[in-house]
Amino acid sequence: MCLFRKKHRWERKRNMAEQTAISELDKRIIRILQRDFPLVAEPYKQMAEEAGVSVDDFVARVQAMREEKKIRKMGAVLRHREVGFKANVLAAWEVPAERLDAIAREMAKCPRVSHCYDRTTAPGWPYNLYTMIHGQSRKECEAIAVDLAEKTGASKPVMLYTKKEWKKTSMRYFME
Repeated sequence: MCLFRKKHRWERKRNMAEQTAISELDKRIIRILQRDFPLVAEPYKQMAEEAGVSVDDFVARVQAMREEKKIRKMGAVLRHREVGFKANVLAAWEVPAERLDAIAREMAKCPRVSHCYDRTTAPGWPYNLYTMIHGQSRKECEAIAVDLAEKTGASKPVMLYTKKEWKKTSMRYFME
């Protein structure tokens, strides 16, 4: 007699779907979060009112959805030309794994760095840290990269310049 049986694929999928079900409240909150962030003194209060819940409940649901992996990432999008920068470069750095967090933290402090993130390396591509640097010219972006290398002890990065900028759009979920 078998006490444990392997779950069938359809049972696993059903269980996963039940675990990740999204309530109508969560859908309302997601719709609100997808829009431009309100530029007011209390943005979460405004969004909570629109969702029909208290600020505490709104924030609690957002935190819960992040923990449940229903929301993976929230962040601002910098349209560098609209805020006055004329140039940008993605700098790819080869950083020792044991120093990655410390170097990334230091680079992220730079006001001209809008993005700083690590990625897995690949054969023939040893770069594991990336920073998006903004300036008035390529020369200024390069000078910022040199300064970051000196401050952190990182080696000189590979500079990846924008050749063509595509329209930036984000996915929209639960739109009606």
